[in-house]
Order: sequence, then C-alpha cells, then structure tokens
Amino acid sequence: MNPENITNPVEKSDEIGIEQNLRPALLKDFTGQEQKVANLKTYIKGAHQRGEALDHVLLHGPPGLGKTTLAHIVAAEMGAGIKCTSGPILEKKGDIIAILSDMEANEVLFIDEIHRLRTALEEILYKAMEDFQVDVLIGQGPGAKTVSLPINPFTLVGATTRAGLLSNPLRNRFGITFHLDFYQPDDLSEIIRRSAAILGIHIDAVATAAVARRSRGTPRIANRLLRRLRDFAQIQGKSGIDLEVASSAFQALEVDEAGFDEVDRKILLTIIDHFHGGPVGISTLSTSVQEEKNTLEDIYEPYLIQEGFLQITSRGRSATEKAFRYFNKKPRPPQKPLF
Repeated sequence: MNPENITNPVEKSDEIGIEQNLRPALLKDFTGQEQKVANLKTYIKGAHQRGEALDHVLLHGPPGLGKTTLAHIVAAEMGAGIKCTSGPILEKKGDIIAILSDMEANEVLFIDEIHRLRTALEEILYKAMEDFQVDVLIGQGPGAKTVSLPINPFTLVGATTRAGLLSNPLRNRFGITFHLDFYQPDDLSEIIRRSAAILGIHIDAVATAAVARRSRGTPRIANRLLRRLRDFAQIQGKSGIDLEVASSAFQALEVDEAGFDEVDRKILLTIIDHFHGGPVGISTLSTSVQEEKNTLEDIYEPYLIQEGFLQITSRGRSATEKAFRYFNKKPRPPQKPLF
C-alpha cells in the first residue's frame, strides 16, 4: 500500500462530502468545548510565535464530537498541510516510515483510531515524536545495521474513542491532551443554525430546539438529523423546517424525546425486562441485543451513562431508576436475604 492510499484510505461519498462542508475550518467558527478551544488557541499562537511545530495533540472522547474537525483546524491555524490516516490502515513499519519521511516542516499527521495502532508501529512513533528521527534497518542478516534518519518537525494529532487502550509510553508523548465532552443544547442549537444556513434551509427556533434535544449531545448527530429533516420538508413542499415537519420526521426516524433510537431502547428494555434491571455482563447484553461489544461501549453506553439511564459496576450493566421511569416500568423490589 503506497503512502497516498494510506493517508487517504476512503473515497468520499456525497454524504461524507456534505458532512465535511458543515465542519468549521477555523477555531473562531468552532462551537462548544470553550475552555479546550481557548487553550488550544493559546498553544497554537505560542507555537506560531516561536516558529515551531505545535506539540503533539491527543483528542479522546465519544464519536462525533469534533476530533477530526479539530485536527484539520489545527493544520489550518498553523498554516500547514495535513496528512490523514488511521490505526487499522497502517500495517507495516514501512507504511509509517514512508509517511513520516514525507512530512513537511510543521505539517500535521492525523491518526484516527490511534488506539488500534500496532505495537511495532508505536515504537517507531516514540523516536519520531520526541527527536524527529526514524530508525531504518539497512542491509540483511548479520551485517544489517540500524541508522537514524532525521525527519522534519511535525505535529501528531491522535484521535481515539478509547484512550485507556493506548499504551503508557505513547500516551505520555502527547504534550496536549483533550477529552471532548458531550455538547449542551444551546451549543447544539447554534451548530444547527449554522449548518442550516450552509445547507440553505430555514429552521425555526422551536424545531431547532427539538433537534438539539434529540442530538445526544453530539454535533454529528445534530447535522445528520438536520439533513434528514431537510428531506422531509422538501417532500412535504415546505419552504423550511418547522415543528410540524420535525415531529413527522422524528416519528418516521423513530427518534424519541431523549434522542433514543431503536438500539438505545432495545439496550435499556433488554436490561429491564430480561434481566430485571441488571446487572448483566457486556458479553451477555451484546448477544441479547445483537450488537458488537465495541459498538455498545463506544457508541451507545457513553450517552446513556452521561444522561443517567445506565450505570456500570464490577458486576455488569444496570438500568437506573431514571430508565425505569422513562419507560414507565416498575423496578424489581430488592431480594430479601435468605438467612
């Protein structure tokens, strides 16, 4: 696999292209994560003034919160190019060495899903991140020797949904670490208004608030819902999105007031109805709802936990009282001790 394919592994569909057009290009246009954005602006300004590459940045948190967007913004704010790849795409040492050797001064290397990077490739990054050098093996057999080759100073931006899976040596080499939080409804409403203006569709304040409430604290979901509501408005012959359009769309999409989709409801109702509210192990729950464990842990559980519908203990997953109330279910009375 050549470096061009490695750093551009996926062809952009129309849907992905629209999503990218909605992404802010500069920090001044980025909504939410205020303190982190302010700190990042300071770090970038300092690096600019010194004429240095920005320190390496680790972004972690649930999907859809802006990790990829921030990586591109870092490059834009630094006035540098960006190469994008992902942990699973990189297979051989030669892959990562080829990319690092081709980096221009102060350029950004964005590695998505960096927690899935192979250990052998991580070890190459250690020296590259600290000393801006890569070790290359020259020759074969007993006469082979390792030579350190200099590379241009660069900024590595790593993104992960599972920071705990990163090895300590790699994690410690990031000078800047941000955990991205779920967004507040006001921030999501601002993002929806901005995206609607880019898409050329009017959305009133009531419909905007309704979309924000159902966006699970995630801008990517907010933009996705907005695009679907635009379709419903167009088919219904409406000039914009109002509450009537939004309500009919949410009903068709099976998205409820809390932003739950079919899988969210299935997870909670399985725990409540089949396992008496829990606790239930993640493997058993995964089999019951027919979803991969990683999908449950990375996509669904963070929001359910954040909103107080689910809790995780050493014994497994349990539905909270809030979940029982939401589905109008009665919790099982506590068992009396046998003795």
